[in-house]
Amino acid sequence: MIKKIKEFFREVKVEIKKVVFPSRDELIGSTWVVITTVIAVSLFLGVVDLGLTKLVGIVLR
Repeated sequence: MIKKIKEFFREVKVEIKKVVFPSRDELIGSTWVVITTVIAVSLFLGVVDLGLTKLVGIVLR
């Protein structure tokens, strides 16, 4: 059992060396893309929700 655990961590060490981490500029750029997308989608869903609320209110009146 211990041998399998040691082998697992050896393999993890080998695999982590293959990972390419983003540079600081790439990370900041990606973060801005995520923030803008979240804001755009939340505004869109807010407008749709408001419109559907008004529509349901008119239909039920």
